[in-house]
Order: sequence, then C-alpha cells, then structure tokens
Amino acid sequence: MEKAVLSNRKSGTLWLTLNREKVFNAISTELMQELVRELRSVESDPEIGVVVITGRGKAFCAGGDLGEISALGNAPIDERRAYLILFQDMIQAVRRLPKPVIAAVNGYCVGGGNELNLACDISIASEKAKFGQAGPRVGSVPVLGATQIMPVLVGEKRAKEVVFLCRTYDAYEAEKMGWINKVVPHDQLIPEVQTWCDEILQMSPTAIALAKKSLNQYYNLASQNMEDGLEAVALYWGTEESREGIRAFKEKRKPDFKKYL
Repeated sequence: MEKAVLSNRKSGTLWLTLNREKVFNAISTELMQELVRELRSVESDPEIGVVVITGRGKAFCAGGDLGEISALGNAPIDERRAYLILFQDMIQAVRRLPKPVIAAVNGYCVGGGNELNLACDISIASEKAKFGQAGPRVGSVPVLGATQIMPVLVGEKRAKEVVFLCRTYDAYEAEKMGWINKVVPHDQLIPEVQTWCDEILQMSPTAIALAKKSLNQYYNLASQNMEDGLEAVALYWGTEESREGIRAFKEKRKPDFKKYL
C-alpha cells in the first residue's frame, strides 16, 4: 500500500509530498499520522535544516476527507474528538518544529489544506494555485488554524470574509492579501522553493529556531481558542445541520441550511 506522505531528503531539506492524488490529497487519519511522524523525526536531525510540504498532482491539499468526516458524524463524540485532536497535532507539529517549514503550493489549497498552508512559516505558490475555506458550506468550521492565523496575516475583516463566504481566491489575490509570500510560474515552483531553502540553510540554525519560537507567540496565545473550537466542532459534526452540508457536497447540490436559522 502506497504511503500517504512521501519523503525525500535533498541538500539539507526534507521534502514531504502529500500523496493522495486521486482525492486531491484530502486529509485522512493516515496522512495526518504520517505527516506528524515525519515532522517529529527531524526535530533534532542535524542533517535537515528546512522542511518543504507540497502535494502530488493538481492539488496541494483539498481539505479534510469528507468520506471520513461523514462517517464521523454518526460515530461517538470521542471518535470525532480524536480525529480533531490528531488534526491539531499535525498543525502543532509544523508550528513547533524548530526549523522553518515551507508550503510549496502547487494547486488547490482549500479547507483543512489551507489551514496546513497557514501553519507553515513561508508559503510559495504556483500561479495555478487556488485558495479558500469551505467549512460553513460543507457543515464544518476551520477552528484549527484559519480562525487564529489568518486574521494576523490578512486582517480580521478579510479573514471573516474568507471564512464566512467560502469563496475561492487565485494565487495573486492571496499574495496581495499577505496570505502567501510569493507567486511564481508553475514550472518554477520547485526551483524557487529550493532557492529559499538554500538561503535559509546559510543562516544560524539556532538563531532561526529561536526566531521561529518568538514569532509564534501570537499563535501560542490562541491555544485555548483552538481547544474550545475543537470541542465545539466535535459536537457540531454530530448534528443534522452539519450532516446536511456534507450530504449536499457529496450529492453536488446546494445545502439547505435555512431551517436551522
């Protein structure tokens, strides 16, 4: 069975490729477990100074695996909570790694995939990349990254627009907002990311680690917010309202949320 995350070491950089191409690299339990394991494995590795996360095929990551999330809607709350805790572990593995993590966004980057992108220290995108959040449209809420990190990057008003309206933004719009660092032609994405990695690798690794820890201060202050959000979503996923969003997405129709007003 093929791994959900492929790893490749190159010149001081660990390249991690999300490898669920048929489902646009949707986030499964297996993918989260493998990504956390890979990130933690290099915490003290002197041969790795930077980590890059990218996706295979046309997507960076299209968000949570709705098949798995749909099943969780009918599962005991402890199972829903465990899934969300694992997602939180994945985000924290990126944030707490004492080495820079770069998102090489090669295509669709939405929902939980965008939360993973937001967690990364630097984001460089192909001109083909698309960004957005989808939670309220599909019966979910992006409380494990988007509601904490995005307001710092793009401002509170714009962050609420992104989360409430569930629109899709192209790479240049995302760059203009401060959502990502840079947009490059699609065939230049990997070379450009490698250039950034090479520059970082020339710096003092201890200084970089200390700087990252200090720069993460605003995120660390939001930890209780994430805990509260995680518990709320674990409850919400068990409601008929949430299930309507997931059903509508799978049936390729607009959800009917009016009766829940």
